[in-house]
Amino acid sequence: RLLKDAESQNVAVVFDAKGPTFRHEMYEQYKANRPPMPGELAQQVGPIHQLVGLLGLPLIQVQGVEADDVIGTLAKIADNKGFTTFMMTPDKDYAQLVSDHVFMYKPKKMGADVEVWGIPEVKESFHVEHPGQVIDILGLMGDSADNIPGCPGIGPKTAMSLIEAYGSIDGIYQNIDSLKGKQKERLIENEEQVRLSRVLAEIKLDVPIEFKQEDLQRSKPNLTELKEIYTELEFRTLLSRLGGEGAGEKPVQQTQLTFEQGTLFGSDSAEQVVKQSSNYETIDSTEHQYYLMDTPELRADLRADLSIQDAFCFDTETTGLDTMEAELVGMSFSFADHEAYYVPIPADQKKALEIVQEFQTVFGDERVEKIGQNMKYDLSVLSNYGIQVKGKLFDTMIAHYLIQPELRHNLDYLCELYLNYQKVLTEELIGKKGKNQLSMRHVEIKKAKEYACEDADLTRQLKPLLEKELQENGEMELFEKLEMPLVKVLMDVERAGAKIDVYALDDFAKELRKQIVGLEKEVIELAGEEFNVSSPKQLGIILFEKLNVGGNSKAKKTKSKQYSTAEAVLEKLQSKHPIIGKVLKYRGLKKLLSTYVEALPKLVNPKTGKIHTSYNQSVTATGRLSSTNPNLQNIPIRDENGKAIRKAFVPSDSEHLFLSADYGQIELRIMAVMSGDEGMIDAFKRGEDIHASTASKIFQVPISEVTNDMRRKAKTANFGIIYGISAFGLADRLNISRSEARDLIDGYFANFGKVKQFMEQSISDAKDKGYVTTLMGRKRYLKDINSENAIVRGMAERNAINAPIQGSAADIIKKAMVAIHEQFERRKLKSKMILQVHDELNFDVYKPELEEVREIVKTEM
Repeated sequence: RLLKDAESQNVAVVFDAKGPTFRHEMYEQYKANRPPMPGELAQQVGPIHQLVGLLGLPLIQVQGVEADDVIGTLAKIADNKGFTTFMMTPDKDYAQLVSDHVFMYKPKKMGADVEVWGIPEVKESFHVEHPGQVIDILGLMGDSADNIPGCPGIGPKTAMSLIEAYGSIDGIYQNIDSLKGKQKERLIENEEQVRLSRVLAEIKLDVPIEFKQEDLQRSKPNLTELKEIYTELEFRTLLSRLGGEGAGEKPVQQTQLTFEQGTLFGSDSAEQVVKQSSNYETIDSTEHQYYLMDTPELRADLRADLSIQDAFCFDTETTGLDTMEAELVGMSFSFADHEAYYVPIPADQKKALEIVQEFQTVFGDERVEKIGQNMKYDLSVLSNYGIQVKGKLFDTMIAHYLIQPELRHNLDYLCELYLNYQKVLTEELIGKKGKNQLSMRHVEIKKAKEYACEDADLTRQLKPLLEKELQENGEMELFEKLEMPLVKVLMDVERAGAKIDVYALDDFAKELRKQIVGLEKEVIELAGEEFNVSSPKQLGIILFEKLNVGGNSKAKKTKSKQYSTAEAVLEKLQSKHPIIGKVLKYRGLKKLLSTYVEALPKLVNPKTGKIHTSYNQSVTATGRLSSTNPNLQNIPIRDENGKAIRKAFVPSDSEHLFLSADYGQIELRIMAVMSGDEGMIDAFKRGEDIHASTASKIFQVPISEVTNDMRRKAKTANFGIIYGISAFGLADRLNISRSEARDLIDGYFANFGKVKQFMEQSISDAKDKGYVTTLMGRKRYLKDINSENAIVRGMAERNAINAPIQGSAADIIKKAMVAIHEQFERRKLKSKMILQVHDELNFDVYKPELEEVREIVKTEM
């Protein structure tokens, strides 16, 4: 905003340098109360420095002093050289630097105007004769943020009145006998501290830094790299302001400002001559031909054109998001740039069916490639009308997911990113709700045509650009052989649905409610008083004030100053008081009841009598599928209550059986393969219990003598160590000492040396390439792998080990799903795949096909 409203060619951005300053040497407690920089903020510092440079702004850091001192010194030198300088900051400490030619430029707040403070504003705000007296006021009142002590009992008002009366801290002590009571006592008692505080509060004006006007001059922004980093960081507004040939865009008009001659920093009154403008194309600025195909003759012409294409793009407009319920409002097609065709579909279902089925031959032509965005949705809606889409598919959403798994993949974003095009019709038609959440039935047909045709046109334009990136990234085979065939598989799985025993869940709900009421009574009894167990605030007071669990002084608090009773906090305190375990169980049962037992029956489709979850193919960065409405991936399985929920999933009728198949320790098997560790591979080949085998090696006992406790520790080590768990984390998870955890890790790596080599090599490769790959070539980008921040870098290093393993597991089960689906279709079986839960597949099996299905599933998995 500053550079736009008050631009000057002379500008600098000053940051604190790392490490202690002269103030820390002078006063050890300086800034001691300030908490460490949050990890989320720390990881932003590097990109901010990078952006400052790319914007062409000089960046200054000086070791051993603070940014305040650098700015103060530069402002003083500039003043002496005849420049007018503006210090952009809201920090009151800078008021001491203000002079006839040095001003504070205070940023806007909540719509207010920029405040520019000169000498009159400082005098009025601090009740002083000159700005230098601000240092004395700061020395008296101190600063809690910087841990500058000042004089106890003296706040801002008292400090100002004292300096107004005596001129300075020296003046106060020269007239100390004129003061009375507690104030006099405190000032005498803390004189040394007050004088030290004044020194700490004074901004240095003699930092050893050379002033060169040419070094404090803006250079031309690096538009190409700015575009890349804005895109990566998803700074859409800033991206829209970029221009210039360096960014590969058409040049944008530059901002011209007039400013006072000799000004180091542009003045508040500078006049802006030309404003910068957005450079996105829109439907209004792009030539296009969008046609309404609303007669039998026009539809026949369109089908004839589509039938001779190598590929065409299509999109559906519907009445809602639920594919089992959605009705078609229209279909759009595109096979040439800036050209598209819209076929409206009437509300009358008989006529609608006739029109849609006219296109069966076109959709069913295996020779013609079909292009779309989020095609699973379109394919599923078309299947409501008996349409089977055949042939090669290209889904732009999934293509971009493989290229950049951690970015967004919606059409609006892809158009801005690849086509420099902004879809203005989206918000005009459907506001901020998102596509298909508002029925397109009520949209004027002309607008519906523009909207639908634009989607098909743009999606088709994206295809070659994404196809090229997939080829360059070496991910085309993964896209064509795995992800695209999976689209049809997931559509069929979703449409098949899973039947649940609603009555069994109702009975279980009653049982759970009894358990919850019983636990609530036990918690209240342990607390010794009535309170709302579901209230985090009331629970925190009981735990940390009344019962003093874990020591009140160590109790963690939230931003709202309440005691934290988060699950992670309570789990660490389980051994401290029996009430903790009861609270955790109470919460777990309540979540189970509301999330699954009570919710699942409400999600049964009245037409099919089944639950139809929606599988998301482009959400998780690892490649795993996720599911929504309902989320069936997180049903707990370890305890009896979780198993009771799973038992409620039943065969579709008396002629079918429920078949479940899952991989045993798939991630550890993948680790064995990828690391080539002979000990781990042999244990699997011999069919041993891998955790018992690991325990036998670590604790150096025969496998027959491995205890349950040894196996438990080895199991935690198996799953924890290979994902980079520390001795601290392992000790916390197993409730053992850190030294014992360290011995366990050392013992693990002593026996599985190649696992350690694999982990180290994965991190090293990631640092070199910036990404890691699965066995099938899926990439996970790790932009923080070389971060200077240890916490952020550590997370990326753990992902460097985890992602190839977890991603390979995801690829393997996807491959199995595609192969099983192909076998079912080829053999024309009545049995259906109905659920995928991470490493597990579930089937509704027609009883006469049981042995055949069992053989297919085992072979293909």
